[in-house]
Amino acid sequence: MRNDELGQRLGERIRALRSARRLTQAELAEQANVSVGALKHLESGAGATTTTLVKVLRALGEERWIDTLGPATEAFNPLRVLEARQRAATPTRATRVRHPRAEAP
Repeated sequence: MRNDELGQRLGERIRALRSARRLTQAELAEQANVSVGALKHLESGAGATTTTLVKVLRALGEERWIDTLGPATEAFNPLRVLEARQRAATPTRATRVRHPRAEAP
């Protein structure tokens, strides 16, 4: 599916939520503190910012919608990445290659 088609589907869902609550675009835009034009862009799939989307979802009481986008993630900790790299780079006893000692004459 193309990006514009996904944008239209998203906009249709936002419009359906607004309609189910019997709000006009002007009323929802005011509650969300966004311009009517920004809401129209979002509902038509013509492009909107994530900030506009979040504000509109919050005004509709649908913040939980964001949780349906994918699995929860852990907070990113760069130290854990560094530690994992160091563990991967350090050979363990089982993986060390032992060279036979030269026998003395």
